[in-house]
Amino acid sequence: MPRRRPPVNVTLAVLLPVLLIAGIWLGGHPDSLPGPVRSVLVGDSDGRLYQEAIDTIGDNYYRKVNRGQLLDKSLTAAISSLDDRFSHYFDPKAYASFQEATQGAFEGVGMNVQDVPRGLRVVSVFARSPAQRGGVKAGDTIIAVGGRKIAGQSTDQATTLIKGRAGTPVTLTVVSPGKPPRTITLRRAKVDVPVVESDMRTSGGTKVAHVRLSSFTSGAHTEVRRAVDRLLKRGAKAVVLDLRHNGGGLLNEAVEVSSIFIPEGTIVSTKGRERPRRVFEATGTSINPKIPVVVLVDRDSASASEIVTGALQDRHRARVVGTRTFGKGVFQEIRKLSNGGALDITVGEYFTPDGRNLGGGGVKQGAGIRPDVKAVDDAGTPHRDEALDVAVHTVLAGAT
Repeated sequence: MPRRRPPVNVTLAVLLPVLLIAGIWLGGHPDSLPGPVRSVLVGDSDGRLYQEAIDTIGDNYYRKVNRGQLLDKSLTAAISSLDDRFSHYFDPKAYASFQEATQGAFEGVGMNVQDVPRGLRVVSVFARSPAQRGGVKAGDTIIAVGGRKIAGQSTDQATTLIKGRAGTPVTLTVVSPGKPPRTITLRRAKVDVPVVESDMRTSGGTKVAHVRLSSFTSGAHTEVRRAVDRLLKRGAKAVVLDLRHNGGGLLNEAVEVSSIFIPEGTIVSTKGRERPRRVFEATGTSINPKIPVVVLVDRDSASASEIVTGALQDRHRARVVGTRTFGKGVFQEIRKLSNGGALDITVGEYFTPDGRNLGGGGVKQGAGIRPDVKAVDDAGTPHRDEALDVAVHTVLAGAT
């Protein structure tokens, strides 16, 4: 979510649309781009014109122009012009950081965040992380990094500023609810993301497996399955799959996680303007279908979390407890560019087994998934999780 600045002069204002497209051309021939981006951003017959414009600027502008920076800014602005909060351009450095994050480890300060109008809201803080040691707590809002305001930037863009080489400092301006902004300096470290956390809950003498998944990174389904199997062997009679504050991740991981509980049939289907309809079905071996399951969600449960929740709800495999989910009905694909960066762009919509699209039409936010049982955690009782209590009682109602 880049912030637009006023043009330096009239000449630059007039040339800006050309620069945007020229950046695309310099980044690699437009024929290699996905159809949605190619059709919006470039016309195949105009390549020479764009090259001519960028060469003219490079050769004649009153000061030296860094073509690499011009390319990055052009691509960022071009994607921004799509008015799609889910589509982004990653410059080479940002793309490397993104790849690290999807592998479940990165160098940073150790917290999950979500973009809000003022900046980044802290969803959770990892134990023994630099953020935790610095006093950052869930519910705080980060409004600046290194003194630079981040309002209007996407989560990926803003978190790239926070991440960095282990041992280096980063200064954050943080606002806690009801308090004035404060500035803290944290020292980055290698952070292993705790993708899955699990524990055993007991109610009325019956054991329930509580498995919390924070994101659908590579290999997440293996960790979920390992945790579920371990707790079932220890005597759990039901499972609560906790997807609160889980903003999504990889589509294939969503299908694999769903397949832990659904033995066969449709999990999700996708379709795009230049993507034929594709149906993803359950794969592998599921747990005993007689074991009751509840999916626990909140307003931060989005994307892959909604795919799993929608599949288990539509297939009558689980009841949903919590609040409405985020309401994202589109999916993205990443295309690497020749400069080492990548385009992460919306290419289609996804549908639950019953044909529901959870968005509001295209990239608009929709109503999401309505829970079968409403439950909200009370932030004023930090040592008690009311929503989880409701989830445990609900899943036990279906246990035998």
